[in-house]
Amino acid sequence: MTTPAIGEAEIEAYERDGIVCLRGRFDAGWIARMAAATDAAMAAPGPHAEDYTPPGRPGRFFGDLDLWQRHDAFRRFVFESPAAGIAARLMRASRVNFFYDQLLVKEPGTAERTPWHQDQPYWAVDGRQVCSIWLPFDPVPADACVEYVAGSHLWRQQFNPQHFSDGTPYAGTGLPPLPDIEAARGRLDIRRWDLEPGDCLVFQAMIVHGAPGNRQAGRRRALATRWTGDDATFARRPGEVAIPTSDPGLAHGQAMDCALFPRVWPRP
Repeated sequence: MTTPAIGEAEIEAYERDGIVCLRGRFDAGWIARMAAATDAAMAAPGPHAEDYTPPGRPGRFFGDLDLWQRHDAFRRFVFESPAAGIAARLMRASRVNFFYDQLLVKEPGTAERTPWHQDQPYWAVDGRQVCSIWLPFDPVPADACVEYVAGSHLWRQQFNPQHFSDGTPYAGTGLPPLPDIEAARGRLDIRRWDLEPGDCLVFQAMIVHGAPGNRQAGRRRALATRWTGDDATFARRPGEVAIPTSDPGLAHGQAMDCALFPRVWPRP
C-alpha cells in the first residue's frame, strides 16, 4: 500500500477549508476494479441498501453501507489502496482506523438531491481527526459534483441529521436544524469540481455538504470511505444514530479501535 505524495499546501487547504480535491491519486487499476465491484454490489444489495428515488421517477439514487464486510474487492480497497495513507497524511494522524464505507450511485436522469448536512452528527464518533474520501469511478462534471461550504467545519456547531429518503429529522438528538444553505448561497463559499476517475475529494466530517441530482448523460458511481485518527473516540449519543449499523462493543469515550473499526495505518 503506497501513499501518493501529498504536499503541505494540500494539508493546509484541508485544515483551512475542510475539503481538498486531490488529482490522480488512484490509478486506473483501482478504478476499473472498483467500478466492476460497484456493479456487482448493486446486483446483490445488502441489508442497509436504499433506493432514494421514488418508484416511477426517472433515474435512480442508490446507496448501500458496509460493503467491505461482504465483498472482497471493497475489503481489499480498505486494506490495500492508497486511501488510508491519504487520510493519515491529511489528518496529520500517526494511526488511522477504518470506520465504514458507503456506496452512492446516481444514474443518468436522477433528480433527487443529497440534502445539505454534516456527517458527524449521524455517527457515533467524537474527535476532529475524522474524514471521508469520496472517490468517483466515472467522470463527474461540476454540476453533478458534491458541493461543500468551505470553512463550515469550523463553525463548532452540530446540526440535526435528516433522513435522505424523506427529509424527516432524526428524533431525540437535541440538535438544532441546519440553516437554509440554499437561501444563503450568495453569502457562502461553496466549492465543487469537475472530476475524473482517479481524482478524489477528502473532507472533514463536520463540513456542511450536499449534492445535486444527476441530469447528465453519464453514470455517477462513487465510494465514500470514512476514516478516524488519533483523537477519535466512540460516542454513545442520545436519539437516532445511523452509524455504526451494529454494536462494536466499545464504551463511550473509548478509542475507535476494534474488529469493526480495524487499524489500517501504519500497515502491520
